Amino acid sequence: MRRDVIQTLLVANRGEIACRIFRTCRDLGITTVAVYSDADADALHVREADLAVRLPGAAPADTYLRGDLVVAAALAAGADAVHPGYGFLSENAAFAAAVQDAGLVWVGPPVKAIELMASKTRAKELMAGAGVPLLAPVDPATAGPDDLPLLLKAASGGGGRGMRIVRELDALGGELLAAAAEAASAFGDGEVFAEPYVERGRHVEVQVMADAYDTVWALGTRDCSLQRRHQKVIEEAPAPGLDDALRTRLHDAAVAAARAVGYRGAGTVEFLVSAEGRPYFLEMNTRLQVEHPVTEAVFGVDLVALQLRVAEGEPLPAPEPPSPAGHAVEARLYAEDPARDWQPQTGALLTLEVPDAPGLRLDTGYVGGDTIGVHYDPMLAKVIAHAPTRTAAVRLLAGALERARIHGPVTNRALLVRSLRHPDFVAGRLDTGFYDRHLPALTAPGGGDPATAALAATLAEAVRAATHGTGTAPTRFGAWRNVPSQPQVKRYRGEPDGTEHEIAYRTPRTGVPEPYEADSGTRVVSVTPTRVTLELDGVTRHFDLTYDRDRDRVHVDTAGASYTFTALPRFTDPTAQTDPGSLLAPMPGTVVRLAEGLAPGAVVEAGQPLIWLEAMKMEHRILAPASGTLTALHAAPGHQVEVGALLAVVQERADGAPAPEETA
Repeated sequence: MRRDVIQTLLVANRGEIACRIFRTCRDLGITTVAVYSDADADALHVREADLAVRLPGAAPADTYLRGDLVVAAALAAGADAVHPGYGFLSENAAFAAAVQDAGLVWVGPPVKAIELMASKTRAKELMAGAGVPLLAPVDPATAGPDDLPLLLKAASGGGGRGMRIVRELDALGGELLAAAAEAASAFGDGEVFAEPYVERGRHVEVQVMADAYDTVWALGTRDCSLQRRHQKVIEEAPAPGLDDALRTRLHDAAVAAARAVGYRGAGTVEFLVSAEGRPYFLEMNTRLQVEHPVTEAVFGVDLVALQLRVAEGEPLPAPEPPSPAGHAVEARLYAEDPARDWQPQTGALLTLEVPDAPGLRLDTGYVGGDTIGVHYDPMLAKVIAHAPTRTAAVRLLAGALERARIHGPVTNRALLVRSLRHPDFVAGRLDTGFYDRHLPALTAPGGGDPATAALAATLAEAVRAATHGTGTAPTRFGAWRNVPSQPQVKRYRGEPDGTEHEIAYRTPRTGVPEPYEADSGTRVVSVTPTRVTLELDGVTRHFDLTYDRDRDRVHVDTAGASYTFTALPRFTDPTAQTDPGSLLAPMPGTVVRLAEGLAPGAVVEAGQPLIWLEAMKMEHRILAPASGTLTALHAAPGHQVEVGALLAVVQERADGAPAPEETA
């Protein structure tokens, strides 16, 4: 067989996965090449690469999805191989063929294997012939009540796009159209199929690695059941609670699937496991998975290094995979607000610091000071914990996330910590409906003590103002001083819940700020612009302060909690008000479609979807805030909008008043 020694590798991707592949390349002495869009000109993966080639434009369709430009970039940089990462062109057979036609080494599976698995419908037919367990497909045209609930899925692509759950037959037609439209927009293929929806099913997958010498490794199981919008949030290896017989069946089915398509390299065979323990094939991902680090931790392997080895024509190092050890859990840290329909967030990432400790790993495409834009997935980082037992790994990961300093846009950090400590997760009671059942409780305003954090922010801000932001020496004093002074008031709005805090303080002749009314249970130990130490009922607590560049927001970190406050003016700015019924863009994005017949004068009902926005690879619905009449419409398909942009106005009709068409 041909042997190719890779000297220079281009990664046809961005962000975290590009940085992760570069790390292995550095260990192997391979020169790295990045590609980047205009929006990513100063991104971390560009800074970490040895060479970089610009792809003009910002949108994925103009840059990272342009296979011709990526191949040209590889040739221009003198690369001899291309690694696709995950997402974008990673499962595009035409791109893989173009890479090889250009004389470059493709670090991925054979083109034929990608083609066979590209369509979920065709893949299921192939797997049936290989004896892999399957769910029986349902013809939407003949579906009846006994077939419900149904799961509609895009035949191409992944990531939850084009996926819908249908529980009422009356909704089937509309959901089919919506799923097909989303699939066509995301993947250029509007084919959708239906299959039974398994209630409380688990998402369990098997990592495979294969070479060209008939060796196929099954590298254990992963549970990826905790998902939002059909996209994974927390993954772990091995999947907990599976008996030996089920594990063996899953491993055997995964190996059979890989052999059926002549697979080479890293791939993942995904299964749905019912509450009764019956497995059903979902799909095979012909690429590296986002969650691959948990498998690497448990088996002590570098999957990227193995991909490169196989691509160079070398056999896997042994007929059987290494023995697994311990348990690993991964959490995906997203710039999004779970309490507000998972809305993606953008803006400057002020701080991203995760504790460094044995058993912890951070894979990220960002560092503090970077900017989170609107064009790409909102995942900031993956935090992985490995320990001898599941209990220890979960505790280690939850503690690391809790102690992390993450400032800037709202993230799902608190949700991750609460999820890891939820009784169902701790007990291994996992299924894909976890967030459907528990999200309200997991996103409810937390405990903690935001009022004291706001007090710490007030004291630090006062010292900072007095020293013009340059003072660093701590100011110490034993207790609140009862000296006459006029009070000053500082007002903050807590994020993301919007709770307002008003702190009255005074600055006596000593220059040390203190609250206007002392609490006998609180003693100030020290104050600097960046750290405040308070003694609360005999317990000393530290509060660390980080300020946004615009100085309107302050972040307060303390043991077990993190708070963000926005300083408020003393008086409300009347220009900040908007007309009742105004629909504002909750994020920057692109208007992709409007409700049918939507125009000024249209009658709308409360909760009716009116406008669809696409931002950061996700689609978001803008709903009518009340029943009434659309009096203004400023959105149109294709429009780029900024956060807060006025999209439309709905004039609410009075209770009991007939709609306009009822008065005709």
